[in-house]
Amino acid sequence: MKKVAVVGTVGLPACYGGFESLVENLTLYKSNEIDYTIFCSGKSYFEKVDTYNDAKLVYLPLNANGIQSIPYDILSLIKCWFLRPDTVLILGVSGCLFLPFFKFFSKSKIVTNIDGLEWKRDKWNKWAKKFLKFSESVAVKYSDVIITDNKAIGDYVEVEYSTENIVIAYGGDHAIIKGIDVDQEQDYYLSLCRIEPENNVKMILEAFVNSDKKLKFVGNWNSSEFGRDLKKAFSDKPNIDIIDPIYDIKQLFLLRSECKGYIHGHSAGGTNPSLVEAMHFEKPIFAFDCNFNRYSTEDKAVYFSSSQELSDKLSEVTRDELAVISSDMKQIAETRYTWKVINHLYEETYL
Repeated sequence: MKKVAVVGTVGLPACYGGFESLVENLTLYKSNEIDYTIFCSGKSYFEKVDTYNDAKLVYLPLNANGIQSIPYDILSLIKCWFLRPDTVLILGVSGCLFLPFFKFFSKSKIVTNIDGLEWKRDKWNKWAKKFLKFSESVAVKYSDVIITDNKAIGDYVEVEYSTENIVIAYGGDHAIIKGIDVDQEQDYYLSLCRIEPENNVKMILEAFVNSDKKLKFVGNWNSSEFGRDLKKAFSDKPNIDIIDPIYDIKQLFLLRSECKGYIHGHSAGGTNPSLVEAMHFEKPIFAFDCNFNRYSTEDKAVYFSSSQELSDKLSEVTRDELAVISSDMKQIAETRYTWKVINHLYEETYL
């Protein structure tokens, strides 16, 4: 039995983002050889249970996100000194500046997923970017295994740090719900993301203003001035439906099942969970043209780099071409992006 402690997430049950969904499914699909302990933010859970998916939960009195993510991760690592797990799985680099001290007093194997080059994201100021870049460099130097979620990030790690890494993406098959009746395909395209500039939200919206196609766009529009301004500017467009965040899995399943295609605007962050989820629905994918998205879709999606290009391709790609793309996306998803596959790859790094 290998004892594995997980550092760097809000916790379980998953209620936040990609890393939380990752841990939820790692614990759900784990083999009998793995015994998980998950550090959780006590600030995020009103009801605190001792175990979940047969994993032990340890609560800390800090927030897991924002500036508090640094002491949250460090405190988690300090507690690992006393738990003495065989492996510590670190998700993200916020607290990795503490790794040199941790390794001095610990014999645990360190496996770190460095996330999607977090320091490059537009939402961080100059000093936050410098800190995250420094933490990334410390993580790479002091971890025994580095996990990247996309080959483009893996190539960056090899060039920047001359360090080998293992590429492990995310599963997306949890988004498929069996036993629910689905209507015939509806006349709309779907986009789903956090409303941030790097996700090319405005580019997608402008493409549909210049198109006769319909768009349903789901996101946290009211969480920032950027989102509120876009919501105000595009809500009156007759072919664009601005939708506030949806967390109900069944609602998301129906939206994805009944759409004509999925529009993916992410330009940073490696392999994006919402993209691999969408690929399981056997729909054509229109993705922003960057190396992350091309790797995730094996160069078989439709790519765009401007509003006009997206608008043009929505009209120009033939029905037969869309059918081939849909089939390719499903095949790639079932080969590379299932939790059974992802879990096996993670457990190999522990063992």
